[in-house]
Amino acid sequence: MLDEAMVALAASAGSGVVQAAGTDAWLALRNRLARLFGRGDRRQETVQLERLDRTEAELTAAGQDGDEQRTRLGAAWRTRTEDLLEQLEPEERAVAVAELRALLDEAAQAARPAAGGFTRNVFHGPTAVQSGDGNVQVNRFDARP
Repeated sequence: MLDEAMVALAASAGSGVVQAAGTDAWLALRNRLARLFGRGDRRQETVQLERLDRTEAELTAAGQDGDEQRTRLGAAWRTRTEDLLEQLEPEERAVAVAELRALLDEAAQAARPAAGGFTRNVFHGPTAVQSGDGNVQVNRFDARP
């Protein structure tokens, strides 16, 4: 049985996989995660690479409207991560947790937009909302002050 911190880490791993797919962070996350899950077994590493490739393909096919796919695939990788952590001995688990945390931190850094970049544009009638780089900008196109 995993403690709350391990369950939270597994959830972060699931979210990290979904968020990194299709970004500059993907290849590094994909390769390192496959090695972590393969645990030194080249055949198992190949199986994990294929799973990760299918995940990316499904997310790419789902596009921006793929919330259901993102939720499903994030949950699947969360479960896989929980299963991995549960089967490891305490010493191995500590090493895997450290590697997973480092991997997720690096993926999050790589997925951030460059300074001045933006990640989303949303238009609601006469209002546009743009967010990115930790900022939000709202523009109204009407006579309101």
